[in-house]
Amino acid sequence: MSQLQGANNSVTSTAPLLTSRKTDMPAQKNAPELLAFGDEVKRLRLSAGLTQREVAALTNVARTYITQVELGNTRCRRDFAQRLDHALHSGTTVVEAWDDLLQAIKAARYPSVFGNYPHAEATASALRSFEQRIVYGLFQTEAYARVLLKKEEDVLARMRRQNVRSRTPAPSIYSVMDESVLYRQVGSVEIMREQLEFLYELSQAENICLQILPPIYIRNLWASFAIATQADQKQVVYTSKAYGGETSRDPEDLAIVCETFSRVQAQSLNVPDSRTKIREALEEKWT
Repeated sequence: MSQLQGANNSVTSTAPLLTSRKTDMPAQKNAPELLAFGDEVKRLRLSAGLTQREVAALTNVARTYITQVELGNTRCRRDFAQRLDHALHSGTTVVEAWDDLLQAIKAARYPSVFGNYPHAEATASALRSFEQRIVYGLFQTEAYARVLLKKEEDVLARMRRQNVRSRTPAPSIYSVMDESVLYRQVGSVEIMREQLEFLYELSQAENICLQILPPIYIRNLWASFAIATQADQKQVVYTSKAYGGETSRDPEDLAIVCETFSRVQAQSLNVPDSRTKIREALEEKWT
């Protein structure tokens, strides 16, 4: 997407041309799965207070190999992920990341069109979302999720996704839900009561900004969507569609969705009033 007289003249003018050719070469793009895994390894290493050289010594590899893994330039083997867990005293976190972040699409835990988004979500510094019909996935109780998802592995995968809420450092989460979500019954009355009580509790978390959108028309708002922003400000957007949805990094797509989210947020109830609306729905409809 992305020029002395004599013989010395040719040398001087050629160098800039060579530099220009290098500049015009497209940069190689690493798979989002590898980038997400590398970010997780780096996060765990920094949390452990270790340098790349120290981790390399503990895992019996060259320091440059640790660099390549953290940059997402190479896919390590599972046994190396186990060695990283041992070196970082991280339990089975790296192995789980290897399984979940690199094998999620192959294992069909998520629809292929959704495939790359959970990887970006897992390492994001900020998450924004708008939900039109159901409770935001990261805010669903297990009972609520079981009504929506048919397979046990899908339910477990959704619950694991929610670990991002308690990650250190925790991401900032800005979520707007249509007011109808509070009144749309999913499962039993007991499930809905538990779900809204959980939403009320989450709305008080310091890193969560939960807002309710009244039933009004918003320009360019046609479906649910989610935006994951990394620490370096790179972004990925997932938009729901009738056949499942699609993930995009296209700047034009991101611009449209980010502008739409700003408009949605501006028209929504503020956080305290949204919390009051959740309590009203809970008491009026589900108690």
